[in-house]
This record gives sequence, C-alpha cells and structure tokens, in this order.
Amino acid sequence: MSRQHIISLLLENEAGALSRVSGLFSARAYNIESLTVAATQDPTLSRLTLVTVGSDETIEQIKKQLNKLIDVVKLIDLSESFSLERELILLKVKKSDAMVQKIESLSVESSARITDDTDGYLIIELTGEKVWLDDFLSSLADEVLEVVRTGVVGLSRGERSLTV
Repeated sequence: MSRQHIISLLLENEAGALSRVSGLFSARAYNIESLTVAATQDPTLSRLTLVTVGSDETIEQIKKQLNKLIDVVKLIDLSESFSLERELILLKVKKSDAMVQKIESLSVESSARITDDTDGYLIIELTGEKVWLDDFLSSLADEVLEVVRTGVVGLSRGERSLTV
C-alpha cells in the first residue's frame, strides 16, 4: 500500500548536491511531491525536506539510495516518528468587503492574515498542515487569482533530531 512519506536530510551545501538528490528520483521514476531546501545554522550543510509517495519497500529503497549519495550526511523519515509538519502559502485575491470579512472570520480559527493590500488586491499568508491549507483554498474556490506554496517542512518532536 502506498502512502506519503516526509524525508528530511542534511546534505553538503555544495554545488550539484541538490541535483544529485533530484537525479536519483528521476533516474528511478520516483516522484517528488514537494521539495524544500535551505542552509542550516552550519553554512556547510543544507537541510532538504521532500515529500514522496510509495510503498514501504519503495520508500526503504529510496532511503538506501539517498544514504549512498556522497553529499548526504544524515537522513530521517519524519513519517516514522512523532513530528510536526508545516507549509506556508501566499495567495492573491481581489479585495472586497466580503473577502476581508471572510479572511478575518477564518483567521479566528487559523493562521490566515492579510500581509499586503495594494491596488485593490490582497495577499494572504497562511501557515499550517497541508490538509488544512488545502481545505482553506477550497473554501475560497474561484476567488484565488494566484497561489504559491513552500512545500512541507518538518521537525521530529521531543529528543529525536537530525543533527551531526
């Protein structure tokens, strides 16, 4: 049975490292559903978080192949532990009194907030779990003019961590 996995890894912050990780996926016809990467507090390392779907056997193979890459320092499957995942969305809508009220009412129960109000358009920022963000976008239906998503980032809760 296929299910979603969130894999986070530390890799050398060098030219070509990200290309080698994504190349591993494309060479084996695995799909990356989201990919987020940035430098860590150690400038020689980047933290990459990717979301992929597959059977337990496929995911185990992906992790083994990733661990073989010279650029990969350490890897963790956040789906196998108690973890916290979030995603950021920015979306643009046409400004109206009804839209402002809708966003304000939704922001009572969520992290939605208006971050820009320019020339009759609003940019709304949301942070949360993917499923909740998908529901939020559905609630705005055809009113969304443009949307950009960061992809998932996550950390293991408690003592477990991805460090060297």
